[in-house]
Amino acid sequence: MTVRATPRALAAATAALLTVGGLAACSTGDGGGKDPDKVDVVAAFYPLQFLAERIGGDRVAVSNLTKPGAEPHDLELNPRQVGQVVDAELIVYLTGFQPAVDEAVEQNGGDRAFDVAGVAPLLDAAAGGHEHEGEAGHGEEAGHEEEGGGKDPHLWLDPTRLATVGDKLAERLGRADPDHAADYTARAGALRTELATLDTAYAEGLRTCQRREIVTSHTAFGYLAEHYKLEQIGISGLTPESEPSPQRLAEVAKEAREHQAGTIFFETLVSPKVAETIAREVGAKTAVLDPIEGPPAEGDYLSAMRANLQTLRTALDCS
Repeated sequence: MTVRATPRALAAATAALLTVGGLAACSTGDGGGKDPDKVDVVAAFYPLQFLAERIGGDRVAVSNLTKPGAEPHDLELNPRQVGQVVDAELIVYLTGFQPAVDEAVEQNGGDRAFDVAGVAPLLDAAAGGHEHEGEAGHGEEAGHEEEGGGKDPHLWLDPTRLATVGDKLAERLGRADPDHAADYTARAGALRTELATLDTAYAEGLRTCQRREIVTSHTAFGYLAEHYKLEQIGISGLTPESEPSPQRLAEVAKEAREHQAGTIFFETLVSPKVAETIAREVGAKTAVLDPIEGPPAEGDYLSAMRANLQTLRTALDCS
């Protein structure tokens, strides 16, 4: 995984970790949790919080390290959040996605950490992407700096993969709380049914479309594109703060014209300016395609995915 930590992020994480000794005086440090009647779960960002709450039900107390409205790629942990990691009975995270969380888990997680990246192999960063003959090897100049062996963390945008993660999370919760293991398994099964319904809606809804290319502000949609046979044209790389070069902007505009893209997608947690620039240049409109890295303004993961499906159907002229 090649999501890179900024020096500022690493410094903040290190500073936070150095305070753990001070926190130890006011925390158990053994994953005992705050509520003896519930499993204390720390989720690194929203889709993992959604899973933990749906599968854990009233048997868990879930806290999210990433605040609503914050970009999870940029998360920096403060001492209180490091203390949450220290005290949690289960830490649900995705290695390589948030370097500060990786550092805290390495220092304090022990056998209480559940890395969802280990449930199934992650896709290469280039998966689901669009490439013309002779375009390979542009590297950083093409705005695809993560494609050289990097991995795409956005697995939750394929509901079948999220269901598999949910099954494994139920197993981990069952080990933490054996008396209620059957309840966790049952709730994971119910969620799997909902996710299967969502998967069917996507497969049927995107089966017949006039276009299959999606131009996105950053390449978060590789899992969705691969699973539903779309092609992703990303303006920037896996991290939304990476700046596309002028060459990359020109290439995306050229591809958008070639495929008669009528919509350029941007997302909820980053500026739409680059997407708007491309849209103006090619005579397209813009629309939100939510990578669901944070909680939606209304509803939950399932409703956000359904909204994405309708947005895609409209943009791609699906019958």
